[in-house]
Amino acid sequence: MNEYENDYREEYYQNRFQDPGGKSALHPGKRLYPCPTCKRPNQLTARDKYTGYQCDRCANAQEGDLSGEY
Repeated sequence: MNEYENDYREEYYQNRFQDPGGKSALHPGKRLYPCPTCKRPNQLTARDKYTGYQCDRCANAQEGDLSGEY
């Protein structure tokens, strides 16, 4: 991978995820919508809702990570 590809990939992930390199796959932005799983308010951005995401707590629980982070 060349330097341009590295720069592009880094910029893509910084703009694409709320926590680049972290555990969350949620998008950056204002949290306005409830989680469709647990119904807690203000968990998802419009983009998260559109793509069918759930909040980090529910996603972690579904994946077996019950550490309570997020």
